[in-house]
Amino acid sequence: MSGEWSAVVAAVVGTLGAALLTQSRADRTRRMELEAAHAQRREERQHAEELLQAERAEQKAQALVDLHRSCCISLNTATRQYMTAQVNLLHAVREGTGVGLCLEQLETCRIAQRDSFAEAEMVVPDEVLMAATAAGHRLNAGYGLLKRMSATSPCDQEELNAFAAGVDESWGQLALMQKRMRQALGIESSMQSGGVD
Repeated sequence: MSGEWSAVVAAVVGTLGAALLTQSRADRTRRMELEAAHAQRREERQHAEELLQAERAEQKAQALVDLHRSCCISLNTATRQYMTAQVNLLHAVREGTGVGLCLEQLETCRIAQRDSFAEAEMVVPDEVLMAATAAGHRLNAGYGLLKRMSATSPCDQEELNAFAAGVDESWGQLALMQKRMRQALGIESSMQSGGVD
């Protein structure tokens, strides 16, 4: 009987061993599948995070472009209105009518241009700021001259004519500022901008 028991024990041990070996392999296969799935989820999360960071960087870059554009538009508009107010005051002083109203408008435009310039100092690139500074200096010099001429009666015709002769040059300064703005914004144009007096 001992041989029969040996055969039975060998069969049971073999069956159990095979079952344990099969189970062990199945567990190992399951662990490998879980590890692979975990690694894939980790890669997917990492990829999603990279996409999110790239999207945020793109949004930040676009927000900066929008801020530059908005600031340039504001400064360009305010500067042109400041120049137009100076030309309007020039005509009023020449004609001797409406000087008070033109002086009020000039002061309002000067303040608006100053505020726009202050914002631009924090936002726009250096080449735009240099052109805006040059235009601003020219406009402020014109402002002082016009204020002095409008306060004296009769005004000095030579000074008035000298200011009038420099109007085109002032518009040229503004055109250069606008050109620098367009270049900084990546807008190329063969068009020349000029003022209307």
